[in-house]
Amino acid sequence: MRETMPQTPIFSSMLGSSCSGQVQPDMGERCVDPVYQDGNLVSGSLEALIERLVPTMDYYPDRTYIFTFLLSSRVFIHPHELLAKVGQICIKQKQQLEVGTEAEKAKLKSFAAKIIQLLKEWTETFPYDFQDEKSMKELKEIAHRITQCDEENGTVKKIISQMTQNLLMALSARSQYQEIREKFRQPVTDKGTILKTKPQSTQKDILSVCCDPLILAQQLTYIELERVSNIYPEDLMQIVSHMDSLDNHKCRSDVTKTYNLEAYDNWFNCLSMLVATEICRVVKKKQRTRMVEFFIDVARECFNIGNFNSMMAIISGMNLSPVARLKKTWSKVKTAKFDVLEHHMDPSSNFCNYRTALQGAAQRSQTANSSREKIVIPVFNLFIKDIYFLHKIHTNRLPNGQINFKKFWEISRQIHDFLTWKQVECPFEKDKKIQTYLLTAPIYSEEALFIASFESEGPENHMEKDSWKTLRTTLLNRA
Repeated sequence: MRETMPQTPIFSSMLGSSCSGQVQPDMGERCVDPVYQDGNLVSGSLEALIERLVPTMDYYPDRTYIFTFLLSSRVFIHPHELLAKVGQICIKQKQQLEVGTEAEKAKLKSFAAKIIQLLKEWTETFPYDFQDEKSMKELKEIAHRITQCDEENGTVKKIISQMTQNLLMALSARSQYQEIREKFRQPVTDKGTILKTKPQSTQKDILSVCCDPLILAQQLTYIELERVSNIYPEDLMQIVSHMDSLDNHKCRSDVTKTYNLEAYDNWFNCLSMLVATEICRVVKKKQRTRMVEFFIDVARECFNIGNFNSMMAIISGMNLSPVARLKKTWSKVKTAKFDVLEHHMDPSSNFCNYRTALQGAAQRSQTANSSREKIVIPVFNLFIKDIYFLHKIHTNRLPNGQINFKKFWEISRQIHDFLTWKQVECPFEKDKKIQTYLLTAPIYSEEALFIASFESEGPENHMEKDSWKTLRTTLLNRA
């Protein structure tokens, strides 16, 4: 057994392959600045990339480009500044069409419809770009100008009104989630709870709440999907936009702290510690053996579902030193299934086995007819580290000063995959009793885990004996 958490990966499939996303046909003067390679946009100045974002009478940007540029733009420019530049380009386009003939009016309406579509995609995909007054002001100004293109029947005005209402609802929902976000569970350190030599009342454990590994795996998946649904692309992009880039002084400095990422990371850690707690606090070896085998089965069911994050958390919990040192317990465990799971999560070759399994789950998801088969929940800390290393080994700008858009194609592709997976509707019914236990049951601190472990199986060498003596003395003397 390994005693390590997932190690820092180096993303294996770098940018050697062609960039994702379709590229629009040549647009004459507008494409002089951007550089293409094998038909793919690979770099360009910020100004040229912004121009490519804004529709014209005869052109609308590819949706992949819209997503990639809006996602990556925050590294170089504030959303409200980008909106202002988009507004300026819209004014120029509008002025060229304002002639007064019926044909020109029709063109103006067509142009207005495209601008509205762009704003609609922007507000739906990145609602948090509009959290500050400056962005909302710029949005309203663009909307006002576009509304003038169709003052006769007011259709544009109605669409913009609905778009604004949906945006405000999205911002309100996210604000409420941050206000009620889970409070981090504090590990138990009370000596009466931890020391097994003290008289204890009958303690509830996970097996008394749920003894079916499949059902527990399904409830873990429900919790995972619920938390993943509150992670947004701009949250993930902060991994890039808040690091040591040349444009760091231009990055958003007023972004709300990403509580969603912290809450999700905290969930992984809590689940690992809960698994270790459930095992270490069992008094009898036979029952501990049963608990270990139960969690092995739960992890295997998580793997079959496609819930790799819970699977990794469970394995990490069983590989923590206080659990791993329980040799008498492990000697009674049928470890064949656990060995298979550890093989899937083997960190060698940049978690090659896990990535193969993840790819298989992703392919299954693409062709699936049911929500059950569409579930893909990657190991989140590995996913984050992949984005981090993509950022670290590729510069934001090329030597000629142009933005290295090839880098952002790849980052956006990975984030887009994640967004696709998080939109899967959970096919399992919520079991409130089980979830309440998973989310609120006491978890031990690392110190408490060692104490419980030593009480289960005594120290085996001088180092362990010294540690046990120190821990016990510290706990008993604690006020």
